Amino acid sequence: MAEIINLREARKAKARGEKEAKAAENRIAFGRPKKAKTLAEAKKAIEFARHEGHKLVGPDSE
Repeated sequence: MAEIINLREARKAKARGEKEAKAAENRIAFGRPKKAKTLAEAKKAIEFARHEGHKLVGPDSE
């Protein structure tokens, strides 16, 4: 026989799972301290400048 499930409980469990997934995404996006964010941005800027510095053709001559 098929297992009997309570649709209200199933719907609430699904909603809880979706909220937890959203919370996990937010923890990743907004959970870093300000110092870590600024350090990552500075490293990214340095890497970009280094990459741009290795180009053979300048941005003015296309």
